[in-house]
Amino acid sequence: THCSGTQPQPPATRNSTATTITMVSMLLSSAIFSIAAVHAFRTHLHRHSRISRPLGSTCCATTNNDAGKEDLILTKEKIVIIGAGWGGLSAAHALITSDQSAKLDITLVDASPRVGGLVRDGFRTINGTAKAEAGQHGFWDNYHNIFSLLENLPTIDKVDDILTGYAEQGQYSPRGLEAVWPVYRESKPKLPTGLAQALYTKFNNLPPLDRASAFPLVLAFSEFDDSKESWKKYDKISFRDLCIKLGVSKKCYDEAFEPMILTGLFAPGAECSAAAALGMAYFFVLRSQESFDVRWCRGNIGELIFDPWVRYLEQEGVKFETSTRVQGFEMGHANTISGIKVSKVMGDMDEKVMLDADKVVFGVGGAALSAMVRFSPQLSRYSEFRRFSNLRGTGVLATRLYLDRVVNTPYSANACWGFDEGVGMTYFDITKLHGLAVNKEDEDNGVTGSVIEVDYYHAASLLVMNDKAIVEKVKGDLDIILGAQSTDSKVVDAAIVRLPQAVNWYSPGSYANMPDAGSVSVSNAYFCGDLVRSRHGSWSQEKAFVTGIEAANIMLGREEGTGIIPLQKEEPHVALSRAALSTAKTFFGLGDKARVPYIADFLW
Repeated sequence: THCSGTQPQPPATRNSTATTITMVSMLLSSAIFSIAAVHAFRTHLHRHSRISRPLGSTCCATTNNDAGKEDLILTKEKIVIIGAGWGGLSAAHALITSDQSAKLDITLVDASPRVGGLVRDGFRTINGTAKAEAGQHGFWDNYHNIFSLLENLPTIDKVDDILTGYAEQGQYSPRGLEAVWPVYRESKPKLPTGLAQALYTKFNNLPPLDRASAFPLVLAFSEFDDSKESWKKYDKISFRDLCIKLGVSKKCYDEAFEPMILTGLFAPGAECSAAAALGMAYFFVLRSQESFDVRWCRGNIGELIFDPWVRYLEQEGVKFETSTRVQGFEMGHANTISGIKVSKVMGDMDEKVMLDADKVVFGVGGAALSAMVRFSPQLSRYSEFRRFSNLRGTGVLATRLYLDRVVNTPYSANACWGFDEGVGMTYFDITKLHGLAVNKEDEDNGVTGSVIEVDYYHAASLLVMNDKAIVEKVKGDLDIILGAQSTDSKVVDAAIVRLPQAVNWYSPGSYANMPDAGSVSVSNAYFCGDLVRSRHGSWSQEKAFVTGIEAANIMLGREEGTGIIPLQKEEPHVALSRAALSTAKTFFGLGDKARVPYIADFLW
């Protein structure tokens, strides 16, 4: 039966129509298959690579009326972490191991060709025969969170394979050996912190009376509780002024405290915040009897720690963009960063692209953060970010000398003072710490003699020297320390690493310019690193690691402290002294401690 008005078709016409329908069907099937293939490819692309676009283009969301996968992919949250050091890697680790990881697209961006920040290897000796890194890296007793990472990373077999055991450490001046730090955990009986360090540390030339002059600092340590209030009070004065006004003898300051500040905060005490010095010293030295016990990396930290960590993160889906330098930012609605302009070096090519971002983590040091703000009109609109332009770093000179013979070093790790005014110094026997084989007959299967690392901090006055002058200077310092055996040796190769603003400078007043873990002006910006304000109480690498987790917790909406191992409770006598001081302030302030001045208020 035909519809009204329709005439029956002749057979030839019907055959032609059938052929046409068949051809159209085949074309439609092919098109549908192609669309499905393109959709599958786009799905793979969205899942396995970060969306980037050439500078000047716009990012347009695509729609899919069938709904489902396409919408799910486009709503995956894009997180860009700038800086792949301890803080940035920790933030990525906390995010990708969270229960929300399936919703996250995480990319770490770093200007260096290799992950790990300024501290990792990637440098070569002058002769090009060996790799070197910027400094030797220690892991102190209170690095609980980093130790936990190393113990639980599937890509690291045993912590003892990558870290040394505990050993005594020396302290030298041009006069010779000044002090020996024992393995405090092996010193018996166990004593209250403070008393243990005073009795078990072996000072060769510092008289007991000078050591006793440091006792008034107990009042400052009792009052400084790492709170914002105590930071603001003690950050106004330098550590040197604090010591002088509390009656610490000049000899005690010059031979005990100044070397500690130069190698702990990397600047002279006169140029370091008293708050930073008190916090650092309490964490590294006074938290407990064992606090100053340290293990060292058995090799280059890049190969032993960062590379296995990166492998794990990549397996979990984190992407890394190395040799990629941030050039600027694109702002979105409601005070948010929507894109990051980057320049990626690929051989001789320099590709400029925009990385789209829902959230941005700044995991860089003070000098780098300051530079980003100075060259970013978008960020410099905000007073919070303009403060960061006051942050700065101090210079480090890291050197390694390859000698033609083995020299005897009583201690494999040593701090030094008195060789250059205002310059901190350490030296390490890399041959011992890294377990290097010495083979004078075949240097391809070992080293021909000792490898000694000598590092200088607050070293701007040394960075201007050429390589030859630096090698001569370093060798001269070693000759003074080690005597004839060093004088008779020759340098067969050397590594010279100049880092003009490598470490953060905690100058008086710098606390006001430090970032918090979450930005108060740009709602999707976060910060991590050892410069970030934190109540955890840790310092250096451990603090950078902890603040990475703190930033991740804020992004994930998790409770404060989630995934973070806290420092051990204060020893009873420390807790008692702080409680007594707090009670006294409450009493004299008629219920309000804020009415009562801090000790620092009387030191102007």
